[in-house]
Amino acid sequence: MGFAKEFKEFAVKGNVVDLAVGVIIGAAFGKIVTSLVNDVIMPPIGLLTGGLDFSKQKWVLKAAEGGKPETAISYGAFVNNVIDFVIVAFVIFLMIKGINSLKRKEEAAPAAPPEPTKEEVLLTEIRDLLAKK
Repeated sequence: MGFAKEFKEFAVKGNVVDLAVGVIIGAAFGKIVTSLVNDVIMPPIGLLTGGLDFSKQKWVLKAAEGGKPETAISYGAFVNNVIDFVIVAFVIFLMIKGINSLKRKEEAAPAAPPEPTKEEVLLTEIRDLLAKK
């Protein structure tokens, strides 16, 4: 089998398409979570901390001087990103938990016993006829 044919089978099988869809949805979901954290969760936390805006919090290592920008550690942005991650991880956990519970329900449903083959039916009839004699 040629390389091009193998690659085509791989790409068309759905693995690549599923991955692409997952990445696109993940990026969109990331934007939603970022908005949730920045616009919904952080303002009340800032209010509780006396109007503190975490996204702008930083520790200045060297102040700006002579046209050079300041050197600072932006720990507030880090806090926002950690909260983003926790929310995304929690939502993904809930989604996977729901999918797994649906799979368990499908597995729990007993499968119907297979119908006997023609040979089995014929052998059963022969057995029953022999039993009557």
